[in-house]
Amino acid sequence: MGKFALVFPGQGSQKLGMLNGLAAEFPIVGETFREASAVLNQDLWEIAQHDSHNTLDQTQMTQPILLTASVAIWRLWQQRGGPLPSIMAGHSLGEYSALVCAGVLGFVDAVNLLHHRGQLMQSAVAPGQGKMAAIIGLESCHIQEICAQAAAGQIVSAANFNCPGQTVIAGDKDAVERAMLLCKEAGARRALPLSLSVPAHCALMRSAADKLALELDSVAFQPAAIPVVQNVDAEICKAPGIIKQNLIKQLYSTVLWEDSIQLIYKTGIDKTVECGPGKVLCGLIKRIEPELACFDSDAPQSLDQAIAAVST
Repeated sequence: MGKFALVFPGQGSQKLGMLNGLAAEFPIVGETFREASAVLNQDLWEIAQHDSHNTLDQTQMTQPILLTASVAIWRLWQQRGGPLPSIMAGHSLGEYSALVCAGVLGFVDAVNLLHHRGQLMQSAVAPGQGKMAAIIGLESCHIQEICAQAAAGQIVSAANFNCPGQTVIAGDKDAVERAMLLCKEAGARRALPLSLSVPAHCALMRSAADKLALELDSVAFQPAAIPVVQNVDAEICKAPGIIKQNLIKQLYSTVLWEDSIQLIYKTGIDKTVECGPGKVLCGLIKRIEPELACFDSDAPQSLDQAIAAVST
């Protein structure tokens, strides 16, 4: 059996109707959503399927819902006899999903944490004052130089190094817009504003990180049963204390996704499975390491195909 990695998506992977095919066949999906719904006293499955009150894209709801979707697939993976991965990694809030599935955090604790994390992030920056944008077709080192030039006393920096040719920037609205213009002038193919409600992974989140630290102090952390690559340093970590400190830093630090996938590939892994809704990470992985196969898992057929692919 070859070694493989499980990777967990972050914000932006949510979609109406997510996991409905899995839920129709496997009760454990609905059971997992009911467990999370009881924690927050809100029907997370109804939001994921119908979003009657337009809350799916509000970060304090998006985060626990995506966590729940990933944990539901992981539980089903185990129920269906899927093998254990050699390593895990999660993109942004997906790191919390990885830590739950690796046994570091309890599921109920993580649902609460991500709900509060979203609230803290939302309250850290006044509505309309922050912005995120994807820069396509420009080297990351050049983008960092442009951000330094565009800041002009404000904040703008690289938030995610997603894959070669795709970097997300975040910060004060005006500074981000200056950086977008400069990136286009420097030869970027596109500079696209993102419809995210908060500018994550930049210095504007430091006040939220300080408050999150207090939340994390009240939660039990266990040693990782499966190694997890963390966003802030793209290194494998099992120690609970270091994991906790990295989660605090993650809120205002760049997500080193490209480096994380390269590290996974260098360990000898040749297959990955995206454990969550959609195929966003599979698309990034193909750009980072074309030799690293990636399988999605959010429908019955794709889940069975993924289990079969990593079981041989």
